[in-house]
Amino acid sequence: MSIICGVPLLECVYCLACARWAWKRCLHTAGHDSETWGLATAEEFEPVPRLCRYILAVYEEDLRHPLFEPPGGYGINPDWLILRKTYENTQGHAPPYILYLDHDHADIVLAIRGLNLAKESDYQVLLDNKLGKKKVDGGYVHNGLLKAAGWVLEAECDILKELVEKHPNYTLTFAGHSLGSGVAAMLALVVVQHHDKLGNIDRRRIRCYAIAPARCMSLNLAVRYADVINSVVLQDDFLPRTATPLEDIFKSVFCLPCLLCMRCMRDTCIPEEKMLRDPRRLYAPGRLYHIVERKPFRLGRFPPVVRTAVPVDGRFEHIVLSCNATSDHAIIWIEREARRAMDWYRWIKAMIKKKNRPVHFN
Repeated sequence: MSIICGVPLLECVYCLACARWAWKRCLHTAGHDSETWGLATAEEFEPVPRLCRYILAVYEEDLRHPLFEPPGGYGINPDWLILRKTYENTQGHAPPYILYLDHDHADIVLAIRGLNLAKESDYQVLLDNKLGKKKVDGGYVHNGLLKAAGWVLEAECDILKELVEKHPNYTLTFAGHSLGSGVAAMLALVVVQHHDKLGNIDRRRIRCYAIAPARCMSLNLAVRYADVINSVVLQDDFLPRTATPLEDIFKSVFCLPCLLCMRCMRDTCIPEEKMLRDPRRLYAPGRLYHIVERKPFRLGRFPPVVRTAVPVDGRFEHIVLSCNATSDHAIIWIEREARRAMDWYRWIKAMIKKKNRPVHFN
């Protein structure tokens, strides 16, 4: 009899926990994550749309005859493409990437594509991690992403060193989306630590743009490398907010209720302060740029606002219950909104310049 009575009691407890979790999440909107941050300047955000197009170019088989181009094209001169690595070349150790010598912007760019849902090797990179499995430079990182970055650096070390020494005034930029963003962030971290591998390259010449980043490094590293690594998040994107271990996400990919149940029970039973104090907890890396272009209870999109900070807490801690949580993760949408943000910056600058223009009387 006690067992029979206990079942409804457990169901009631679980339902109350779910209701509490859902209520907290429904009150949380994407704008809350960055409402206290300052606005990014046009100069610091300028590379983002261009690097998004370079990442999109990795998906093309032939840049001279592209199958798809975003408005304005990829901005890539095929003659400046140094190399391209496909899945056949990487043999599953890392996602495909290109190395591009951008003479227009004095930049050496290594751009890495995002997760391919059809490739088992990409899942193996993501699943090769447990909380606190790998410690680097006094902090914790994602083991699988670090191994992928190590493989890329080992494969391209000689050519990167040659380019860095041949073009001493060029920056070295690692850019990636989703899975590739984690590899790019780990590459930047490893190159900064082992700068002698690339001819003692100065730290100020190294930079990374992690687009829709995976949570790949502990908070102390995320803050310490904020001068090198930049993370770009569009509105409600779920991945930078997913503190659940990536292996649990992909185990539940065909059972979303299972994932929500797990998150609900964990958030309900474990105090948030305790989770945030865990030094092994991984975060989105570096300086954060948050593109906000929708407002709560308002229809349609607005001119994007880009906010930026290097927060020591509040790094996208809560998933936003939004129908755009997955679409905001797409590189094509991020490229579009980043381009719109730059157009908005230019329009404001033009209006200010026009307003301050001196008046000449005849």
